[in-house]
Amino acid sequence: LKQGWPLALQRRHWKPHAADITMGCGKSSAADPQEVGRDRRRLSVSSVDNKGGDSSAEVTEEDRGLITNLNQKNIIELIESNSDARKMSIGSNTDQGKTSFANKSIQQLGDDIDPASNGLGYTCRKGLKPESPNQDSWFVLKVDGNYSIYAVFDGHGQKGHDVSNFVKENLPKLIIKDPRFRKEDMPKMLKDSFQRTQSLISTADRMKKMSAQMSGTTATVAVHDHVGGRLTIAHVADSSCVLGKKKDGVYTAVPLTRDHKPNLKDERARIEKNGGRVVFDGYANHRIYAKNARYPGLNMSRCLGDLMGHQDCGITAEPEVTEIDIVPEDHVLLLCSDGVWEFITPSEAVNIVSEYSAAKAMVAAEKLAKEAWDRWIKEEGGAVVDDITVVLVHLNPKNS
Repeated sequence: LKQGWPLALQRRHWKPHAADITMGCGKSSAADPQEVGRDRRRLSVSSVDNKGGDSSAEVTEEDRGLITNLNQKNIIELIESNSDARKMSIGSNTDQGKTSFANKSIQQLGDDIDPASNGLGYTCRKGLKPESPNQDSWFVLKVDGNYSIYAVFDGHGQKGHDVSNFVKENLPKLIIKDPRFRKEDMPKMLKDSFQRTQSLISTADRMKKMSAQMSGTTATVAVHDHVGGRLTIAHVADSSCVLGKKKDGVYTAVPLTRDHKPNLKDERARIEKNGGRVVFDGYANHRIYAKNARYPGLNMSRCLGDLMGHQDCGITAEPEVTEIDIVPEDHVLLLCSDGVWEFITPSEAVNIVSEYSAAKAMVAAEKLAKEAWDRWIKEEGGAVVDDITVVLVHLNPKNS
């Protein structure tokens, strides 16, 4: 989001507490929402100096070759499989559409796997931002009986949609091409894949394929090992991932990620150690600036892209990784951009989507997106709505 938007948008940062985690089965509505902390998120980028980055630095030939190699094949063609398992990838396709609440165009590759029969739901709705395309991106890869990957990316800055699309196209490929994928240390493999993606962004910027000096993206990626019954989630920034559990008819919401904010003790220490400073903006957000400068103004301490912030301020692309073993009461997995979490708590989100069976996951995803939209309109008086992305996964679709 950009400078000059309503100050209310800068004052929100949801923080989980016990009351937000456990709930019953009551319905949620825009007219009677649960209270969300009034200091949630964004603007992502504050007022900054118009400092241009150096894109003339030497291009890394290894990265140039890797970008070319990754572009030569789609992700289905890169999958190594000795079985006849069906394979499907589906995800957003960045366009320049500016119609509010329009669904972002979709690209599907591989076998025709019915999302409904697999308990998958997704939607990516453009916010109320007439001057900007939808900057969110999302991705799902499913290899029947083996594994799936689910991912959400929320771009920010003038070219954030380009960065989120670049990461959506390349990060999943790097993950499945890594010889350690599903075999060895998954957290280390995912951390390396994120860092390599950041290197590719830098190379693409130097090649002038996109502008990433002051634009970037969140990234939340979940690898679902169907054979081992395990979830591994890696993330930077604030596109939250939530696990919904069901036991004795009661739903609980368990956040699997934490927002990477510069006022967190460990994040602030890293930023200040590496040349950055953390400044309270007078509303609700703590922002990151270079010493003696007014850039980049980010309110997130980890992300992909934002090359100037990484170089001068201690922002990092290293993800935090969470691993969990799936148990029978694990019901749904939600990956959403902060257009959802701005006014909806994790418990509410799980409750909303749980009103529908696994076969109706697409309807459930749309319901959650519409609820998020309605709350933005109510809270902001129709002045602004962030882009809204929902990826919903039923972990035991046959029992949902």
